[in-house]
Amino acid sequence: MATLFYGSDHAPISLPDRLMGYIKVIASTKLRRGESFTLTWTGTDDEAGRSTIWLQPAIPLRFVFESVEPEQLVGEYLRTLADQANAASGLVIDARTWEAAEDAARTPARPGRPVRAA
Repeated sequence: MATLFYGSDHAPISLPDRLMGYIKVIASTKLRRGESFTLTWTGTDDEAGRSTIWLQPAIPLRFVFESVEPEQLVGEYLRTLADQANAASGLVIDARTWEAAEDAARTPARPGRPVRAA
């Protein structure tokens, strides 16, 4: 499990490494551009309901991954999440169903190269 430490909050957000890899790429891209957005997640073992944070460049952010090597990300799913982060609702992740959504984004007719989370 990867953890995200946000601002002065002492309780980290815990999500699977690969899922956090997607969030890291999207957050890094948007924050580097000076763009703020919301991140909402549901379906974690630690929290009932949903949680949302406002990500903006002035708030400290630290990602800690269990795995030493970066995860292989599916480019089409990453684009889907990036489009969602640009919408008014922000990036919304369901920890119970994201893998199925990632699998659905893999298109056999258009095999793309995996993206490294770095």
